[in-house]
Amino acid sequence: MPEVGVIALVPDAWGSWWQPRHHVLTKLAQYFHVVWVAPAPSWRGGLRIGKSRNLHDAGTVIPPRLMVYEPEVWLPKLYRPEWLAKFTFDTRIRRARRMLTSRGCRKIVLYIWRPEFGGALDSIPCDLSCYHIDDEYSFSAVAVPFDPKELELIARVDQVFIHSPGLIERKGTINPNTTFCPNGVDYDAYSKEAPEPLDLSSIPHPRIGYTGWIKRQLDWPLLVHLTRSHPGWSFVFVGPQSPHSEIAPIIEQLSRQRNVHFLGAKSVSELAAYPQHFDVCIMPYALSDNYNKYIYPLKLHEYLASGCPIVGARIWSLEKFSGLLTLAETPDEWSAAIAERMSPSANTFECRVARQTIAKRHDWKFLVGNIARTIAEKLGQEVVHRSEGFTKQELDPSRPDHAVKSAHLQ
Repeated sequence: MPEVGVIALVPDAWGSWWQPRHHVLTKLAQYFHVVWVAPAPSWRGGLRIGKSRNLHDAGTVIPPRLMVYEPEVWLPKLYRPEWLAKFTFDTRIRRARRMLTSRGCRKIVLYIWRPEFGGALDSIPCDLSCYHIDDEYSFSAVAVPFDPKELELIARVDQVFIHSPGLIERKGTINPNTTFCPNGVDYDAYSKEAPEPLDLSSIPHPRIGYTGWIKRQLDWPLLVHLTRSHPGWSFVFVGPQSPHSEIAPIIEQLSRQRNVHFLGAKSVSELAAYPQHFDVCIMPYALSDNYNKYIYPLKLHEYLASGCPIVGARIWSLEKFSGLLTLAETPDEWSAAIAERMSPSANTFECRVARQTIAKRHDWKFLVGNIARTIAEKLGQEVVHRSEGFTKQELDPSRPDHAVKSAHLQ
C-alpha cells in the first residue's frame, strides 16, 4: 500500500535497545511507508552531538520502507517560550510528512507512542490518528491519578492500541475504538538454534537467566536472597542498566559475587541467542510495585520461543500463561520453582513444543498484520481492498482469539 504513509512519534532513537515500537514499526513498514521520528535533542545537546548518531546501532537493517528522521540541529526540543517550542515541534512533524509525500503517499497516519506527542494532532492534517499504549507512562511505583494530557489524547485519536490486560482495564473504555494488541516475538530468531554466545560459554550451569532492562522494578531483595542462597547456580543478566541511582549499590554488591554475571546490552540480533542457553529463564518483578500491574513483558514470548523453562512473578499479564510457566511470590517459592523447572520433567520435548506453540501464535508478523488491517479499515474501503493480499497471508485463522487476534472493545 505505497500510497499510505505513517508518521511514528517515538521517545527514543532508532539505534537504541529494542522496544515494542521497534518491532511494530519495522513490521508495519512491510505494509506502508513509515517515518520513525526520533526525539529532538535539547539545543545544547544538538550543538554537541550534531548528526553523529549511528542508525545501525540496533544491530539490524532498516527496512526499505522505513525512514529515520533525526531532527536538524536548528529544530531542537524547547520548553519556552511556548510559541517557539510549538513552532519547532510543528516544523519537525511537517518535515516528516514531506518525507512521506515525496514518496507518493497520499494518505497520512499519525502513530503516537507517548502522551507528550499529542500536540501533533494539531500540527498537520492527517487521515487517521493512532495512539499505541505499551507501558504505564507514569512509571510510578505507587498509584497516581490519570495524566490529563493522556486522557485527552486517548479520547481524541481515531484508534487506540493497548498492550496489556491491566492497561485495558484502566484505559480501555475511554475511547470506543480500542484494540488489545499484546507484545510478541520474532519467532524465527528466538526459536532457531544458535551458537552459544562467547561471553556465556565460560559461565557454568545451571544458568538462571534474565534478559531485559536492569531496572528498579525488579525484585532486588529477592535476587539478593536467591543469589546468596544458591551459590551453585549462575545468575546471568543480559541487558542495559537503567539510570536508576537507587539500584546502583545493589548491582555493585551482586557483581562482586562469583555466581552473578552482568553481560551488558546486546544488539537485537545477538540477544535472541541467550535464552536458549539458559537452564531457567526468570521474570523477577517486584509485586509491590504499582507499575508492574500494567506491564506485558516483551521477554515473555521470547523466552517461550526459546523453549526454555520459565519462572515469573505473579503479575497480571503472566497469569493467563500459568500453564506454561511457574509463578512464584515468596523467596522460598522462587527457590522451589527454579529447582523444579530444572528437572527433566520440565524439559521434555512435549513441554518445549507447548511453549513454542504459544510463542509462534504471538509472532510479531501476526500481531502487526492485525494492526495493519485495522489501519486499512479505518482509511476506507479502497485501502481495505488493496490490503487484502497482504493481510490474508499474515493473519493465521487457526490461532485462538485470546492469544493473538485483536479484541475490539466496543
